[in-house]
Amino acid sequence: NVKDLNMAWSFSTGVLRGHEGNSLVIDGTMYVHTAFPNIVFALDLNNDGAIKWKYEPKQNYDETVPVMCCDTVNRGLSYGDGKIFLNQADTTLVALNATDGSVVWSDKRDDPKRGATSTAAAHVFKDKVLVGVSGGEFGVRGYIQAYDLDGNVLYKAYSTGPDEEMLIDPVKTTSMLKPVGKDSSLKTWQGDQWKIGGGTTWGWYSYDKDLDMFYYGNGNPSTWNPVQRPGDNKWTMSLFGRDLDTGMAKWVYQMTPYDEWDYDGVNEVILAEQKVKGKMHKTAVHFDRNGFGYTMDRETGELLVAEKYDPAVNWSNGVSLKTGRHDRVAKYSTARNGEDVNTTGICPAALGSKDQQPAAYSPRTGLYYVPTNHVCMDYEPFEVEYVAGQPYVGATLSMFPAPGGTHLGNFIAWDAREGKIVWSNPERFSVWSGALATASDVVFYGTLEGYLKAVDAQTGRELYRFKTPSGIIGNVNTYKHGGKQYVSILSGVGGWAGIGMAIPSLENDSDGLGAVGAYKALSSWTNLGGVLSVFSL
Repeated sequence: NVKDLNMAWSFSTGVLRGHEGNSLVIDGTMYVHTAFPNIVFALDLNNDGAIKWKYEPKQNYDETVPVMCCDTVNRGLSYGDGKIFLNQADTTLVALNATDGSVVWSDKRDDPKRGATSTAAAHVFKDKVLVGVSGGEFGVRGYIQAYDLDGNVLYKAYSTGPDEEMLIDPVKTTSMLKPVGKDSSLKTWQGDQWKIGGGTTWGWYSYDKDLDMFYYGNGNPSTWNPVQRPGDNKWTMSLFGRDLDTGMAKWVYQMTPYDEWDYDGVNEVILAEQKVKGKMHKTAVHFDRNGFGYTMDRETGELLVAEKYDPAVNWSNGVSLKTGRHDRVAKYSTARNGEDVNTTGICPAALGSKDQQPAAYSPRTGLYYVPTNHVCMDYEPFEVEYVAGQPYVGATLSMFPAPGGTHLGNFIAWDAREGKIVWSNPERFSVWSGALATASDVVFYGTLEGYLKAVDAQTGRELYRFKTPSGIIGNVNTYKHGGKQYVSILSGVGGWAGIGMAIPSLENDSDGLGAVGAYKALSSWTNLGGVLSVFSL
């Protein structure tokens, strides 16, 4: 009956630029967020969506926006203990009274003057609020921080550095089922480089209440020039499984040791229970920017499956399930080729075979539905000096469609038990929206042109499409109200793929960290916006 879906109502946020994340519905109220300046609206679903309250943070534009990588996005809100939690761009975590929007408490966690910002949503698990940090392109050392619901800091776990600062136990914390050993991070950096080593935590976090563990990935090592930072650069580009109450790492796995291409590992970790190789596992499934889909046992950190989920991936021949390491292809090594040498035809591009846009899992089909990028790049590293608050990138990039076609994205169904694509729908541009899988075997996603699409979960056959006011980089979500089922989506083109539209002054193909050239045609299909569209049957 998805063909009977109709537009029910819409709401303009009044803000342009990229709208990532999704609305949040609690007890008859819908909470909607925006890109910078991170306005929060509370809409009354019992009164035709009337605005109950509005919160607009006071942030320093000149200090914050210039150091935000890849657009001024914010990935949404969370709820707990009668409070709405907003992770502002300037790194302030704010708890708002869900009833009237008043500030209950706030904490400025970091400083944009050194390049630290926030784009990720805060996450509420049990009685804790977890937040991370952005700024890997400015040499910010990544961390995850936990608060109680009253605003007291409980712990802070860094991505790099001494064991005690990373909340790693040399004996009890494992990687590939073996103890990581003493100084597992420090041994993989030259001198004090780990202090400006990146590994920022701007993605999505997941929680298993039975194991009382949370899971997340972190980002690239700084700088993007690998010649300047030899070594595996642990534990950047890594997945962590941590105890929620203490923050201690139970296991860690590095997807891309010694990253040479900016393949941040921040993408979501989807929790399920599936039989893999004849044995039931509590699985953690992660689609990494490096182009590989990983299936792990989330209790032990055992690596079960690691396969390419975009056939264009060429920098690696595959992953050893014994060592967890890649068989790298020498011709695509930017470190081996050296500084001031343009390494051409690397797949995927730095924005990955998938960026932060979340995939979805259906327990009915046992499949994962993945929005992907089908993009390659040329990559030329150069020497760069660290200056606090200044870009610490050290590479020039240009991006283009993968060989053999002109499309820049696919929406795929993936079998994580075997590591294979079940079906794949090509899209003109990267699929930069989050997916939604429903119990009726319908899967929703959005396109950069602005279409909300519904497809058959078994076959991928398109069942429905609707053109929203702007390109979609938000996440599709669903809720029930008044006995009716609704589907909502934020449209507002931007993000890394849409950065050329968000900042029109970026004109060269290598601008926007390489994305402008690949997505120049996007402006022929959509325009800037900021609209919530709500549909009902």
